[in-house]
Amino acid sequence: MNNDFTPPQQRAAWKRLQSLANPSLPHLRELLADPAGERQASLQLEVAGLQLDASRQQVTPEVMQALLELAAESRVLEQAQAQRQGLPVNATENRAVLHMALRGADMPDAPWGAEISDAVRQELDRFLDAAERIRDGRWRGHRGQRISNVINIGIGGSDLGPRMAVQALDAQASHEVRVHFVSNPDCWALHSLLRWCKPDSTLFIVQSKTFTTQETLTLANSAQRWLADHGLQTPEQQAQHLIAVTASPAVSAAQGYAPANTFGFWDWVGGRYSVWSAIGLPLAIAIGAKNFRDFLAGGHAMDRHFWEAPPEHNMPLRLALLGVWNRNFLDCPTHLIAAYASRLFHFARFLQQLDMESNGKSTHVDGSPVEIGTGPIVWGGLGIEGQHAYFQLLHQGQHRVPVDFIGVRSEDCPLPLAAEHHRVALLNLEAQAQALALGRDAAATEAELRASGLDEARIAELLPHRTFRGNVPNSTLWLAELTPHTLGAMVALYEHKVFCQAAIWGIHAYDQWGVELGKTMARQIEQQQLNAVSPAPN
Repeated sequence: MNNDFTPPQQRAAWKRLQSLANPSLPHLRELLADPAGERQASLQLEVAGLQLDASRQQVTPEVMQALLELAAESRVLEQAQAQRQGLPVNATENRAVLHMALRGADMPDAPWGAEISDAVRQELDRFLDAAERIRDGRWRGHRGQRISNVINIGIGGSDLGPRMAVQALDAQASHEVRVHFVSNPDCWALHSLLRWCKPDSTLFIVQSKTFTTQETLTLANSAQRWLADHGLQTPEQQAQHLIAVTASPAVSAAQGYAPANTFGFWDWVGGRYSVWSAIGLPLAIAIGAKNFRDFLAGGHAMDRHFWEAPPEHNMPLRLALLGVWNRNFLDCPTHLIAAYASRLFHFARFLQQLDMESNGKSTHVDGSPVEIGTGPIVWGGLGIEGQHAYFQLLHQGQHRVPVDFIGVRSEDCPLPLAAEHHRVALLNLEAQAQALALGRDAAATEAELRASGLDEARIAELLPHRTFRGNVPNSTLWLAELTPHTLGAMVALYEHKVFCQAAIWGIHAYDQWGVELGKTMARQIEQQQLNAVSPAPN
């Protein structure tokens, strides 16, 4: 129990924000009518190849000041320092949370200590060496064939992070080795991959923190059966076709995985924060060791910014505060991620787990019930596709949905007309962000209809259908280019954002007991089914 805890709604800044979030809050049309550009300048930040433009958020200087006061009263940055020092901030499991150490092992005088940094560097070198051997053909299957297909088997954090990053960094991907992912135990998910692969040149990476995850082991057993059915029957014959990544190497060894082909991580690495560890092996195989280290460096650059920047210029904190404002004071229970780079197709799904598994909580850190909104429903995908589907609801529906637009300023695709493709994509990003913010009032709609030559009766009929209220808060996150470094910085940005919001709401971000409940229920039902088939003897 935390006897010093004060619920957020009892803090002075929270009450101040409630008074500011009243019907007289200016519409975004008014807030954006700034000929001097002062608003735009004050609501932009640039860090590690990222630029955050929050000028289309419905905030005033008074709101931003009150939000910063809320962060101070919530001791957000103090809690961040406790986390980086290795204190057990995952209190319900009594664990430290140090995924930052995975990308900061070369940091001098690291606050988590030399022992952790040494262990991280050692394991990083091991799995990056394996990745390079797979990429350049030195890692061979049992019959001497080089590996051409790698299939990652895992679920949750063992799938979403690596899958997202492999696709995002496709421009850096190997042409010799293709990396695939399967997470769903439905048999067709695995079969649809295996029918295109040859056993002698296929390598499976089986990822599970405990190596007891039912979905993962079901798939792994099927993969081993596939190898056996094609003549690779003994553990020795299968060894070069199977890699284990786990925090429980004794368990994987008991299941026949060779220790030399087993890569580890630690209990202070949460699944949704594990792409920086050996869980990122599929990414390292796809993009190579140097690019993987650049990915780590991007994440570490954002870490250093988060730890060192003052609150008013701290990008993760600002993103978090805007989210709290929209969730708790503008009554927006959902949050849309709209990426305008097709390589970021999986980014919204990755953020769903990162945010909703972390902050979908109803109990404060002191055990008392939460009486305010916590994590929003995160959803989305590619913005261009959304424009022809659900964006209609954003413009004229009954839900107010804040948006993070994500764009990449430069494009290096080799297609001859790539520049035109890129221009069209970014044109649409800018247009949608502006349209959602400004909308179109009745006067502007009437003028447009009248200019089209319609009679007065038809104008009156169409006017309410062609008017848009706007005032949808949105931010744009620009990547200078989509590289391992900028992707790493963006992932770390959202990780710290989620942490900051949990600190403000007074909840634990790093446990996931709801997920564990589902696993427990599955085991219980499975045992009941087994008992029904084979009842215990009298």
